[in-house]
Amino acid sequence: MANKKSYKFKVVITEAEYKSFEIEKEELNEVGAELIVGQCKTEDEIIQIAKDADGLIVQCASITRRVIESLKKCKVIARYGIGVDSIDVEAATEHGICVVNVPEYCLDEVSDHTIALALACVRKVVMLDNAVKKGIWDFKIAEPIFRLKNRNLGLVGFGNIARIVSCKAQAFGMGVMAYDPYISSSVMTQNNVKKVNLEDLLKEADIISLHLPLTKNTKYMFTEKEFKLMKDTAFLVNTGRGPLIKEEDLYKALSERWIAGAGLDVAEKEPIDQNSDLLKLENVIITPHVAFYSEESLKDLQRSAAKGIAQVLKGEIPTSLVNKEVLEKIN
Repeated sequence: MANKKSYKFKVVITEAEYKSFEIEKEELNEVGAELIVGQCKTEDEIIQIAKDADGLIVQCASITRRVIESLKKCKVIARYGIGVDSIDVEAATEHGICVVNVPEYCLDEVSDHTIALALACVRKVVMLDNAVKKGIWDFKIAEPIFRLKNRNLGLVGFGNIARIVSCKAQAFGMGVMAYDPYISSSVMTQNNVKKVNLEDLLKEADIISLHLPLTKNTKYMFTEKEFKLMKDTAFLVNTGRGPLIKEEDLYKALSERWIAGAGLDVAEKEPIDQNSDLLKLENVIITPHVAFYSEESLKDLQRSAAKGIAQVLKGEIPTSLVNKEVLEKIN
């Protein structure tokens, strides 16, 4: 019988929905790491499979403080994605564990989807398509539709995706403004974007697009108060995180026509509850958290996440280190 291959490290994928993990295996084989793939749904399942792992790759699983405290050998946790709100980064830092993400992931895909939702809202594409399929051939049911050129796009958050969205929106002749307290006006000016405060953005923008991470400070950033400041002809687009918006208040804003409509790729709870009142409205478009997806983006994601793990296991500082404070503990 052939001897079982000896590995230097153990890396666990807690859960993921990819067809193959050959890309990850290719990257991790170079550092002598064995790859174990699980489909964990609970803390206990993660702890059982990962307690002796040197590295974790996670998709949607919650890596809580309890999970982190159970990891006896772990040096690095990588997330398949940009956001790391499902990982207790503070606990990881305390335990000397690097947290890495894939900040360049799906920039084109999400920016394309953002523009697609905005266009579909403004041109009322879904409403008209549904009407035609019911035998109604009448553009007047979509009145009013306004010209996109010279309208104002307001970006809440001005990170990598928002900057690409601004460029694509300007190609349609839109003016762009942005609210982001962490980005200087000079950076925005370089992108032909006007830096504004949130209140002015809410009052002036014809389309508002959310590009924020989900944190304690951004959860329910959009509530009844914010919707009442928006134009009654304005549209809201969210390809960020569902809980940025309080859906109960959004329903009220849409049903009472405080705002014209919304395009959502994310929901407060996913999958969205089939009894959600939002599903009853004609002036909201909802897609199933698909903005990230293209065949190319998934391959890039798998490779980049595995590379982040490999870098740490080789003793390198990972390119996409989220918790830079951890370097004080591991150097």
